[in-house]
Amino acid sequence: MTEAARKAIRAKHAGNHVIVVVSAQGSTTDDLIAKAAEITARPSPREMDTLLATGEQISCALAAMAVHELGEKAISFTGPQIGIVTDSTHRKARIKKIDTHRLREALDDGNIVIVAGFQGMDELEDITTLGRGGSDTTAVAVAAAMKLAGYEVECEIYTDVDGVYTTDPRVVPDARKMDAISYDEMLEMASMGAGVMHSRSIEFAKKFDVPLMVRNARSDAIGTWIVPTAAWMGEIPVCGAALAADEARIALEGVPDQPGVSHKIFSALAAANIAVDMIAQSVGRAGRATIGFTVINTDLDRTIKTLKPIVAELGATLVQIGKVSKVSVVGAGMRTVSGVAEKMFNALAAEGINLKMVTTGDIKISVLIEEDAADLVLEPGDAPTEKVKKSHEDAKKAIIGRRALRAVHAAFGLAKPRKGAGDNTPAIGYKPRSAPLVEAAAKDRESAVARLDGMEDVLVSGVHLNTDQSRITIFDLPDVPGNCARVFNAVASGGTLVDMIVQNMTAPGRAELSFTVPKVDLAHALQRTQDVVRALDSVARVVGDADVAVLYVLGVGMRTHTGVARNMFGALAQKGINIRMINTSEVCIGVVVESARGDEALACLKAVFRVK
Repeated sequence: MTEAARKAIRAKHAGNHVIVVVSAQGSTTDDLIAKAAEITARPSPREMDTLLATGEQISCALAAMAVHELGEKAISFTGPQIGIVTDSTHRKARIKKIDTHRLREALDDGNIVIVAGFQGMDELEDITTLGRGGSDTTAVAVAAAMKLAGYEVECEIYTDVDGVYTTDPRVVPDARKMDAISYDEMLEMASMGAGVMHSRSIEFAKKFDVPLMVRNARSDAIGTWIVPTAAWMGEIPVCGAALAADEARIALEGVPDQPGVSHKIFSALAAANIAVDMIAQSVGRAGRATIGFTVINTDLDRTIKTLKPIVAELGATLVQIGKVSKVSVVGAGMRTVSGVAEKMFNALAAEGINLKMVTTGDIKISVLIEEDAADLVLEPGDAPTEKVKKSHEDAKKAIIGRRALRAVHAAFGLAKPRKGAGDNTPAIGYKPRSAPLVEAAAKDRESAVARLDGMEDVLVSGVHLNTDQSRITIFDLPDVPGNCARVFNAVASGGTLVDMIVQNMTAPGRAELSFTVPKVDLAHALQRTQDVVRALDSVARVVGDADVAVLYVLGVGMRTHTGVARNMFGALAQKGINIRMINTSEVCIGVVVESARGDEALACLKAVFRVK
């Protein structure tokens, strides 16, 4: 606490106004949860929020005392005291607005302001907590509010690591710390399993253009800047990789291939407040399609319970897959650089790792790997650290995923120095501001405060239609390691840039793989695909389709806000527009529809999301 107080005082002496957001100390939150468990197995969410918020309140009072002891002025505030207003979803509330009045008064009086993170109050003045990553979310939200109030802001997140790494250094020891990463790349990294920061805090930073630095609390070393996309970032096809081992995969097989089905499924999940991660809808045949998606393991039982009556109504089959891991790569350069998918698939094929599901985003590729490790022999580096090794079964958990992560990290040379990650290139896109923070005129503040309403609502920044794409689908592709790599090696050798990729399991031992390519390349790419598939299997068949249009909804909070997919699919269903293919990421949801209805689909999505 004393060292944190010293950092805050040094920042103030450098000419800055300083606001410090604190978390609960050590195991305080776990201890409070344990105390509740001594009383009841089913505590009221409202009372849990009242209890858990005390941990941060203790920290903020002690931090203010530490500043006082070092001879500086400080004042502590709880979330409700500074007007952090949230919705009423206890244990994972969302911020609606922040009143900066008390913060500004305290800064004007020369105080270092200490704020309790993780908490706010709803409109009934009941205490709420923000859920996972709540203190980081508080810090960035306060910075955003102060920026709208007229201050020039930077936000530093102090943690137990030196910054953002190319991957988890506990799994890949030669992972490299990055000097800078874009908001979009960090959003994808966070959703892919990189645990440095939670997606919600990055969403705030991107929405309100708040420069972030992640740095080590025990060091004064420069960490990693999280900033808007810079031109040089487009030169790097892959900047990082991540592993998420807490995913559960569900497949709905034999759903009717008709308008409204996707909406029925995902609106039910949204109503149950279940966030869906990867979504892959196959092309379908004979009037039926397969929709595969993932949720976090803790939501699996609720997901199955929610979907059972819908599956029965649709005459479909719900298939729950065993343990799975998601391995992903991300990079702004994917937008223009070809060959990323095949390099990733080649690396996994070389390790004999089979892919159960594939989805792509604007700057991301994710693959799902089945963790069938019953007879797996542990190799050096496979076993988790002692910290997480709780049983023999845990020692096997995500081993294949860990091997996959190391293979992908090596394939893209992420351990090597590069621009933005250790090569000391000047002007990487952002430098700290040297001028002290400056207040805007008081007359501008009222209008700025008005803009804070709904500050954590989803922000859809654009809806785009691409009519220049075509689709290639491989039906009944043998489900064996290396087949995806062979297909995309063949396509890439012709210089074709692949956009969306979706793979789903559609039958035992068989998969359906679809991908989009520019229409001008369709004939060439189709021929290459047919040649390689013919050599792989006599049953598999390849179909090309130029009668498609691709629609993209872009924004912030696409995955953490459960209603985005519901609204998108619902708007298309109301128009009777059938969705032929779905792909999702943290910043983009993409769907394929028939080309004749592309313009109509674009207009209805622009209307529902109120974008021009």
